Amino acid sequence: MIRMRPILPAPSPFPLAPLLFLLLAACAGRDAPRADMPPAPVPVAPAAPPPPRIGLALGGGAAKGFAHIGAIKMLEANGIRADVVAGTSAGSVVGALYASGMDPFRIQERAVALDESTLRDVRLFSGGLVQGQALQDYVNAEVGRLPIERMKKPFAAVATRLDTGDRVVFVRGNTGQAVRASSSVPGVFEPTRIGGRSYVDGGVVSPVPVDAARQLGADIVIAIDISSKAGGSTPTGMAGIVNQSITIMGQTLGRQELARADVVIRPQVNEIGPVSFEQRNAAILEGERAAVAALPQIRARIAAVEQARRDGQARRAAARAAENAPVDIDCGDSWVRRLNPFAKDKPCG
Repeated sequence: MIRMRPILPAPSPFPLAPLLFLLLAACAGRDAPRADMPPAPVPVAPAAPPPPRIGLALGGGAAKGFAHIGAIKMLEANGIRADVVAGTSAGSVVGALYASGMDPFRIQERAVALDESTLRDVRLFSGGLVQGQALQDYVNAEVGRLPIERMKKPFAAVATRLDTGDRVVFVRGNTGQAVRASSSVPGVFEPTRIGGRSYVDGGVVSPVPVDAARQLGADIVIAIDISSKAGGSTPTGMAGIVNQSITIMGQTLGRQELARADVVIRPQVNEIGPVSFEQRNAAILEGERAAVAALPQIRARIAAVEQARRDGQARRAAARAAENAPVDIDCGDSWVRRLNPFAKDKPCG
């Protein structure tokens, strides 16, 4: 009996051809866009960083304080508006009015019309010549009796604790009372009593409150320094010697804090006396001149801070993009690369 064997087809010389064909087709199908796939997301430009917050630090100087009004007026006229305000002594008076929402032209009108004699509630043998209640009432009336925490701009009045010598920054409570404490010049005003403690003029510890403005959140602090400077002459009388010594101490103390300001405006008011209220117009004019002269420096500082913020934003965006970038596993010394015969021709990275 003859057995028939089935005739098998001859083996193909390319046994992997069908498999390669299928792989190529799958790759082609993968790369081809599908009709039902959503469109690729359009990259969104990052939002511009917020503008820097500008703070004003208004120094003390009695009647020289009218210069603050002229300086603020010129800053606003040139598009530079403070976001936060800190004041010491006379600077706290102007600062409170400005922070309440009063524009500098209105402040100037009120200052020109002010009869300073109405603020001198003299009371002898009480620790000072002036009680200070009249000043407190005046400020509260001008700001519409707003407490500090309800001001249109964040505001701080700087005073000195008489028992410890510590700097105190009032950021809430009775506005007029805080200004009164900040303006209580020793020997002229009675110390101001608040919460069982006595306070005197903030200029004793912080002639120009740069640090207080920074604490309010200012990125750029513009300081206005109207403090007295040693005039280069040597006084002979006892009162003159004491006065000059206090001025020198204030200069040294103020210099340290002023170094932490971004820009310092210095109105030329050294010749205006502490009670020379009749020279208020001259002081306002000097404030205007000094502010205009400082405008290029202020604008340069604002531009530098804005550029630094943009650079920082760009660095953070680049870091996020690097973290989210896809990783090519067919790159470097990986098992995929070693098995890929074409890997040597493929650049890595």
